[in-house]
Amino acid sequence: MPETDSLTFPDGPRAALDEAITRLLAQGQRVMRTEGRLRALLRASQSVVEQIELREVLQRAVEAAVELVDAEYGAMGVLTPEKDALEEFIHVGITEEQARKIGPLPTGHGLLGALIEDPRPIRLSRMVDDHRAIGFPPDHPAMDGFLGVPITVRGEVFGNFYLTNRRDGDFTEEDEQLLGALATTVGFAIANARLYADAEARERWASAAAELGSAIVSTPTDTVLDLLAGRLRSVAEADRVAVLELDEDDRLHVAAFRGVTEAPDPGAAVEPMPAAVRAVLEDGRPHAQGRTGGEARALLVTRNGQHGPALAIPLRSRSGMWGVVVLARSPEERPFSAAEISSAGDLASRASIALELARAREDAQRALIADDRRRIARDLHDHVIQQLFGTGLALQGVAARLGPGTESDELIDAIERLDDAMRQIRTVVFALSHRDEASVRHRLLDVVGELSSHGHRPPAIRFTGPVDHLVRDGLATDVVAVARELLSNALRHSNADRISIDVSASEGAVTILVTDDGAGIPPDVERRGLVNLEGRARGRGGSFAVETGPGGTTATWTAPLQTTPPGGGSKEAG
Repeated sequence: MPETDSLTFPDGPRAALDEAITRLLAQGQRVMRTEGRLRALLRASQSVVEQIELREVLQRAVEAAVELVDAEYGAMGVLTPEKDALEEFIHVGITEEQARKIGPLPTGHGLLGALIEDPRPIRLSRMVDDHRAIGFPPDHPAMDGFLGVPITVRGEVFGNFYLTNRRDGDFTEEDEQLLGALATTVGFAIANARLYADAEARERWASAAAELGSAIVSTPTDTVLDLLAGRLRSVAEADRVAVLELDEDDRLHVAAFRGVTEAPDPGAAVEPMPAAVRAVLEDGRPHAQGRTGGEARALLVTRNGQHGPALAIPLRSRSGMWGVVVLARSPEERPFSAAEISSAGDLASRASIALELARAREDAQRALIADDRRRIARDLHDHVIQQLFGTGLALQGVAARLGPGTESDELIDAIERLDDAMRQIRTVVFALSHRDEASVRHRLLDVVGELSSHGHRPPAIRFTGPVDHLVRDGLATDVVAVARELLSNALRHSNADRISIDVSASEGAVTILVTDDGAGIPPDVERRGLVNLEGRARGRGGSFAVETGPGGTTATWTAPLQTTPPGGGSKEAG
């Protein structure tokens, strides 16, 4: 063989060898790619199981799913307890600004609903070609390819993964398998996070219940409901809390409110009523509701046409249900868990018992105070007034013996002051006696007590004649309103040291006389209140006059003693 001849092989075996090497290299690349994706699955699983807070687990799970299959957009839909809709929707890839423009989060229709009805994976190259697709709302980014995989927790479907727009072609069977494996890991992580969240919630609510029970017992009952609303808002991490009371007609009214928004008016009716509140009224048990749409509902937190989660808890006493507590969160916040619902019900029961005990204690204290008041009133009437009356008679005898003169005039002046003191003591005796909240005397005493803190000294009040017997209904309302306006004017504008109010009912008329030793009403002060007082008097066929002199100001308001004014019903305070 010549030295220049090279070694040659048959063409057939060489081609087969090249093909085998190519296949081997391709298989190696697939193995390496598969190994890389398995490592990615391992990293994704690890990043999920490292979290313990449920919200963090859900958010990280969506982020891991997007990274694993190289999708542009991803989301997880959490099912309601009834498994018929979505109560949470955690998304990745859409900015907050885009989400705001799109509007309310999905609740489970179209392809999302198909995965709820039949929890098996769905993989599509083009969503628009599927008959179950219902399109997208305005301002929603374009989406084409779709991969949906259910997430199970202890054999129960918790929610679903939704991935769209794979960056490198269509979603593959391998993507589906990897996402399914991640969903299994996520299911275990969710179960653990739920256990942790439930344990933490029960501990937090139990501690709050113990603290609240002690606080209620030591708090005046007229502020207990405000205390209850504030504590519940803190422990429930709610945006709004309202304590509602049932009236005689079984209608709910707002008794206390805590929240970031403007509070409803005290006593405002709750209309239209949230579904959870209606359910509580029907069966007397705690009820929660997830995110909802539709018409506005009282007390719920609403954003972009969507109402946030809410929880309604009954308030009971031995005689039955007397109210409902409503806790509301914003739409982007988590729904109330089963542990929170149960713990909130326990807290409300403890709070109701503590409130009942506090009210019973206050009733007992009021009974003791009433006994003391009756004893003091009896002593004042039987002893002090009689002694003053006897002293006055003795002084009158001395004045008569002295005859006209300076000393006699001074005695007569002292006798008049004694008479004035006896009239004031009789007013005190009346206030200490059995209290009729509807009587005009007690309503006027309450007005004086309320306004006393605004002056140098409390206004003196005197009653003449059977005021409670003759001044009733609409006329009593006008008398109280007039007294309040006149006393307020004197306290605000006159800079008086002494203010007195005399209310008399005699000779077919009721008269309110307010006097002070101040400078009178400044000329630059708006006199709308005085105009209203004049209108009240004129509407009842009476009169109103104000006189200001060097010694102070005197305001006199008079109206006939009749059931209704000539023009109809009484006028309200202006």
